[in-house]
Amino acid sequence: ITVKRSSKDPVTAAGHEGDEPPKEEPWETTLKTTMVEVEAAEFRGHKVTLWDLLHSRYIPEESRKELLEVYQAGELTLEQVKTAVSTIVTRAAAAAAK
Repeated sequence: ITVKRSSKDPVTAAGHEGDEPPKEEPWETTLKTTMVEVEAAEFRGHKVTLWDLLHSRYIPEESRKELLEVYQAGELTLEQVKTAVSTIVTRAAAAAAK
């Protein structure tokens, strides 16, 4: 006799019943929901999230880390992050197009 386990078993591969996925930080949610328009490269003509821009190939990892740290620390406003990221992406895309 074989005993089949129910596929509705409360214990999942991810862990035990009641485990929740890690909660997103409020600053992270803000960056993922703030839409911006950048008239550069593949972003031209449509809005993208600030998070996607920050993680695009135009933002060097070092710059991204620095911007995120300063934003998390409350030393930059969301508007300042938008401006900085838009400027970096625009300049990098222009340089890449040459």
